[in-house]
Amino acid sequence: MTNNTNVTKLLKRLVETKAETIKLGLDLHARDVVVCAQLDGALPQRPQKMTPGELLRLVRGLVATGRPVSSCYEAGQCGYGLHRELVAAGAVNYVVAPKALGDGRKQKTDNLDATALTDQLDRYLRGHTKAFTVIRVPTPAEEQAREEGRLRDQLKGTRHQWEARGRSLLLCQGHHVTGVWWSERHWPELKLSLPAWLVGELEIMRTVLTAVDAQEKARRKALETAAPKVLPKAFGALTWVQLGLEVCDWKRFNNRRQVSSYTGLCPGVQQSGGRKRDGSINRHGNPRVRALLIELVWRLSRWQPDYPPVKALVAGIARGAARRKLAVAAARRLAVDLWRLATQQTTPEKLHLIVPVEVLA
Repeated sequence: MTNNTNVTKLLKRLVETKAETIKLGLDLHARDVVVCAQLDGALPQRPQKMTPGELLRLVRGLVATGRPVSSCYEAGQCGYGLHRELVAAGAVNYVVAPKALGDGRKQKTDNLDATALTDQLDRYLRGHTKAFTVIRVPTPAEEQAREEGRLRDQLKGTRHQWEARGRSLLLCQGHHVTGVWWSERHWPELKLSLPAWLVGELEIMRTVLTAVDAQEKARRKALETAAPKVLPKAFGALTWVQLGLEVCDWKRFNNRRQVSSYTGLCPGVQQSGGRKRDGSINRHGNPRVRALLIELVWRLSRWQPDYPPVKALVAGIARGAARRKLAVAAARRLAVDLWRLATQQTTPEKLHLIVPVEVLA
């Protein structure tokens, strides 16, 4: 870890140069950040490790000299806090999609990653827009709203885990149970057939389950109240709201290709010479959006049989893996239609979607 003296020396060295632009590749971690600097088109300098606070002091000092400062780091668990601080300090920062860095040497270090990011940033600023994929940084309000939906999913997952723990303990003691064993409907009858020590263990689990279940239901109800009153049949208020929270802003997309790419449901391609083969989906973008879209497609295949993307599923012309591929293709088209609905480019009627009469009334 560098100290303030080393950061001061680095700042002084960078300020004394005649470089017109300064580029910083950042390999970000929870406690520190490895910084690689490049002056104009020169070779990247030796990376240095420093704290985020020292990095911000370095950026402010460079910006104060009137030099344009550009930086980038990969999206990850550290979120967008450093991005917002760098922008506030005067730098132009890019949060980019993570990918394998290196030149095939099968070596990976923080210094190599920071240097590779600096090289990609240099190419990007020179006009090579495909050097990396820039991620849209949500606003603090969008990020807060998105976390509300994600916490609901986490509460649901925690509830399922504790349910499974209880069933596993019961099965280990020779009691095979299914369903919601801990509910007020089933528990009074179940505990009569269990030994006292096992009832005590399960009561502790029920305490956790009851609290988590109450929090999950309250959060789900709050999310559903934010949904429009008029929704096509089988869409579901919770699904609509969660998709909107994950996307943040449907207006961010300019065309249907951008929507499809964001879902990660586009097929991979292997092409060489005259041979071409479509592979599995690339899984880029938001995995939660993919899961919600696939779940919604299977519901629509039952309740919206006239919706064009799911007609092949309704007809039952395929089985097994082929049927799942049809569902993926339908989910990709569904994402585009949801974008059109959210941006008022179309209506449910034009998409052959049924809106319940009782809702319209």
